[in-house]
Amino acid sequence: MNGPTVTALRAVLAAGLAGSVLVQAVLVPLLAIDLDGTPAATRWPVVAIVVLGVATIQVGMVCVWRLLTLVGRGTVFSEAAFRYVDLIAAAAATAALLLFSLGVVLAPGEGVAPGVVLLVGGAGGLVAGVALLVVVMRALLAQAVDIRTELDAVI
Repeated sequence: MNGPTVTALRAVLAAGLAGSVLVQAVLVPLLAIDLDGTPAATRWPVVAIVVLGVATIQVGMVCVWRLLTLVGRGTVFSEAAFRYVDLIAAAAATAALLLFSLGVVLAPGEGVAPGVVLLVGGAGGLVAGVALLVVVMRALLAQAVDIRTELDAVI
């Protein structure tokens, strides 16, 4: 793969990781303070979902970084890549479940407009689609690994 492309992606991932740590360290406590008047049954689940949601994004970014390392070594079509792809799929599926959970937490009462709850549910559906896409890409990776193994045996 192209060196500048990998470098640019690593820069984006580093910025994303730094930003996500900033969100967890600064913005989540501010969110908790902002939700001070909200009932505890809503306040703490929302804060927990946000923290866990950011963690799923961080897991995905770290796994992509590790896959880039495998690309740089020329070993991305190996069994080692499956662990990271599986973690990315699991992180995306977890993020989708967290979004659906957020919709459930926000739905009761008059505090949040129904359209917002619908948007959160739609985002959960889209993230679930990403998880399914990663599963399909994993199957393609498995085929590529099999082909490479066969070619190595022939050569």
